[in-house]
Amino acid sequence: MINSQAKQGYKHTPLGWIPEEWGIKKIHQFAKVTAGATPSTNKAEYWGGKIPWMNSGELNKKQVFDVSGRITESGLKSSSTKLLPRNCILIGLAGQGKTRGTVAINRIELCTNQSIAAILPNGRFVEEYLFYNLENRYDELRKLSTGDGGRGGLNLRLIGGLSIFLPPLPEQKAIAKVLSTWDEAISKTQELITQKELRKKWLMQQLLTGKKRLKGFKGEWKKYTYEKLLKVVKRSFEFKDDELYKLISIRRRSGGIFFRDALYGNQIKVKDLRTANKGDFLFSKMQIVHGASALVTKEFDGAKISGSYIATIAKDSKILNMEYFNWYSKLPYFYHQTYVSSYGVHIEKMTFDFESFLQLDLLLPSVEEQTAIVNVLKASEQEIELLNQKLESLKEQKKGLMQVLLSGKKRIRIK
Repeated sequence: MINSQAKQGYKHTPLGWIPEEWGIKKIHQFAKVTAGATPSTNKAEYWGGKIPWMNSGELNKKQVFDVSGRITESGLKSSSTKLLPRNCILIGLAGQGKTRGTVAINRIELCTNQSIAAILPNGRFVEEYLFYNLENRYDELRKLSTGDGGRGGLNLRLIGGLSIFLPPLPEQKAIAKVLSTWDEAISKTQELITQKELRKKWLMQQLLTGKKRLKGFKGEWKKYTYEKLLKVVKRSFEFKDDELYKLISIRRRSGGIFFRDALYGNQIKVKDLRTANKGDFLFSKMQIVHGASALVTKEFDGAKISGSYIATIAKDSKILNMEYFNWYSKLPYFYHQTYVSSYGVHIEKMTFDFESFLQLDLLLPSVEEQTAIVNVLKASEQEIELLNQKLESLKEQKKGLMQVLLSGKKRIRIK
């Protein structure tokens, strides 16, 4: 393959085979690298002005058209921060999360804090090309970090010393244009997902409270206490030391059920487990105030729950559709009901008083209307799932394009 590349106009370099027209330069050889600073936060006169000032968390915007901070002229003069021109490449230097190594590009003049490096545009490279090049090297930038543990950071010397493949300017521009097309598609899909998520929340608020009725349903909703609707189930089983038991837990904020562990009977010290079946609705006694409740789906049928969970089913399936109840449990009002039914001095240590909860009530439509509402909400959720699949596909396509275009393995024909 190397020989065929050489015949087709490639040359060998210390970093591998690249097109003959391409060069390799360290960033400091073709651009200036600088960093910002933070005016004293004890000086009120330095803050609240008209000059945009960016913190590290805003690097996640990738394309920066506005920032939350503002400083004054005196704030600018008071420190080594500087007003950066448009189209600088911004790189996170420090941070315990994913900020370190994150790359963005500013579309407005702004200042930054000292934890952001800036590569200034100068006409010797296409800014968007360098942006994509460095974005594609996020993992490498993370590994370059100095220091120990989560407190490591990049520095200007390390960034300036990075070697970059540099095609001719027209080809840089062409590569950036192709990748920006995928970015636009990704951005539009993300915006559509956000819109669909908001629409789903609106539908839940409207349909699950009776503010909006589906066509064909007119009957009045009836009030029931939870005690009239829910029945607690406890399915004990005989422990066997050599049997593998799948254990499940519930995520907070209505995040659903997940497999926690798979342990053999002899590995489980506290043998207070019960079987959860498909269709059970589970309450976490210790986490319910954080939205830890969920319906057991087919995937988790037969898994085991600890004694810190309460499993319930409908007393009468002709009155309550448990899928409907699962959707209802995601409403803010349900969260409020579980909160007022809990006790404790600190929210992280509150315990659910299920008996108190059972005395509270909710309004229910007919089970036929419940089922129709479930179908509408499921369709909305499935639409979002398809869009998320599309989004992941676009991201994978972009990743593949970056690997071949930024390395010169595939060329763009320049007219």
